[in-house]
Amino acid sequence: MDDTEGRATTGAPRPGRAVRGSGTGRPVMAALDLLGRRWTLRVLWELSRAPGGFRELQRRCEQMSSSVLTVRLAELAEARLLARDGELYRLTPLGEDLVAALGPLDAWSRRWARELG
Repeated sequence: MDDTEGRATTGAPRPGRAVRGSGTGRPVMAALDLLGRRWTLRVLWELSRAPGGFRELQRRCEQMSSSVLTVRLAELAEARLLARDGELYRLTPLGEDLVAALGPLDAWSRRWARELG
């Protein structure tokens, strides 16, 4: 698949395109499709703590396979949630906003854990 400038794309979910759970590609469904992919949230979490290079991210993500990390980084870059800065990957302002938006879910999950005891 190619984008409008001729670059190869990874097929990351995008609003307005059919995605898992939505033939219309509603923005929230595209976001949930992207965030529901294996390791996506972990990569975002690790980058929210500190930028990192490929090998460091792989180590911080419990030795995830290099092929999966490569795909996730490409998808998150295509979604404009992260950018490469030399050898380091870092969240973009849009990625930082996403992590902040997940804050209430983090708070809820802590409450849930306490109640499950």
